Amino acid sequence: MVHVLSSRTLLRPTDPERSRAFYGEALGLAVYREFGTGPERGTVYFLGGGFLELSGRSETPPAPGLQLWLQVADAAAAHAELAARGVEVLRPPKQEPWGLIEMWIADPDGVRIAVVEVPADHPLRHRP
Repeated sequence: MVHVLSSRTLLRPTDPERSRAFYGEALGLAVYREFGTGPERGTVYFLGGGFLELSGRSETPPAPGLQLWLQVADAAAAHAELAARGVEVLRPPKQEPWGLIEMWIADPDGVRIAVVEVPADHPLRHRP
């Protein structure tokens, strides 16, 4: 097996500045590191236990099957904060049949993002 030391999701947005404004300002993700210069420079954001890197530019949006999953402590509070920042909410928070509370938003290129709260009594919070 390959010993993975670190990982990140790499996005090549169609408009890097617009995407940096979305992830850095609208979502408020903290910057882990930046590299390069100019509009296609790289910006790596903290994503809890992972990273999201925006770098380069693509002529087309990412594949429609690409989605991000962001866990938050309180989906209702995240909903209020993101709506106040002008983020379009595709679906407000609701408890799913599998017990998670999920809200859906999308980035400027249409990448769907699940904003998820794991309730205290959910099995994901407990080790077997």
